[in-house]
Amino acid sequence: MNVYIVGAGAVGTYLGEALRRIGNTVVYAPRDLGDVEPLDVDLAIVAVKSFQTDSAIATLRRALRNPAATAIVTPQNGVGNEEKLAAAFGADTIIAGALTIAVNRDKDGNGSAASGGGIVFAPVGGASAHNWLLAAFGATGIPVSAAADYRSLKWSKLALNVIANASCAILNVLPERLVHFSDVFDLEIRAIREVRAVMKAQGIAAIDLPRYPVRALQSVASLPAPVARVVLANRVAGARGRKPPSLLLDLRAAKNRTEIDVLNGAVATAARDAGVSAPVNTVFARVVSDIANMPQLWAKYRERPEALQAEVQAEMSRTSRAFASV
Repeated sequence: MNVYIVGAGAVGTYLGEALRRIGNTVVYAPRDLGDVEPLDVDLAIVAVKSFQTDSAIATLRRALRNPAATAIVTPQNGVGNEEKLAAAFGADTIIAGALTIAVNRDKDGNGSAASGGGIVFAPVGGASAHNWLLAAFGATGIPVSAAADYRSLKWSKLALNVIANASCAILNVLPERLVHFSDVFDLEIRAIREVRAVMKAQGIAAIDLPRYPVRALQSVASLPAPVARVVLANRVAGARGRKPPSLLLDLRAAKNRTEIDVLNGAVATAARDAGVSAPVNTVFARVVSDIANMPQLWAKYRERPEALQAEVQAEMSRTSRAFASV
C-alpha cells in the first residue's frame, strides 16, 4: 500500500512508521508546496494542526494523482477538519479518526507511544465501513475499532481534549496543580456540561473511546459540583498529572496560533448556533486566543484563578442579559 502523510510530527511519524514496519511504502510530504510531486496514493493521512488543514489540502491537491481513488484519514483534534477535506475531495473519500494513544517524540524525532488507548475510524460520507483500513492499521499492532457516526466520534474526542487544557494554558499550571484550584476546577465541570449540552442540541451522541469512558465522564460532570469535583479531579490528576496539555505547550512556545478555535471555540460557536449558553467555553476560547496573539496579556492570568473567574462571571452576566432579551 502506498501511504502519503502530511505532517511529520509525533502523530504523523508514529502512524507512518507503524505502517512502514509492516511493508507499506510511506512518503512524507515536503514542507515546501513547490517540492510536492504527484504520486499514486492508496492512503493519505492528514496529521497537521487544525489551523494547517488548508495548507494540507493544497499539498494533497498536488500530491494525489487520483484523489477519488485515495482514502484520506484525518486523526486531527477538534471538529471541522473533516468538512474542509470533504469539500475539497468529496465526503466519500474522507475517514475521520480519533487517536487516544499518548504520542510524544523520541530522541530521533519520531513519534513514540505510551501504553493504552487505540485509534477509531468512522467514514464521513455514505460509504460503508472501510474494512481494509481497519485491517491495515490492525496489522501494525495498534488497537483499532470502528464507529458509525463521525460526528459522534470527533465530538467525543473533543469532549476529552477540552478537559484541563485551556484552563491550564490560561493559568500556566499543570493539571496536577489545577485540581487544587477548587473554584477554577468548578469551571472545568461547567465546561464539560456545556459540551454535553451542545452535543445534545445538535443531536450528537457521545461514544466511549479506547481507554476513555466519555459517557461516564460526562455523566459524572452532571453530579452535584462537590461530588463531580472529587471524581474528576482524581481522574485528571491521575491521567495527566505533570504532562503539559497541548494548549499550554503552544503558549509556552510563544506560538501565535493554537487549536483553540476547533476545541473550546467550536463549542462556543455551536452553542451560539443552537441557542445554548456556553459562557465558560466562550471565555476559555477568547482568552487563549488573546494570549496567543498578545503574549503580554498572559501576566494578567498566570497563577491568578480569580482573574479567569471574573472573566467567566462577566460573560455569564452578558449571556443572561442576551437570553433574557430574546
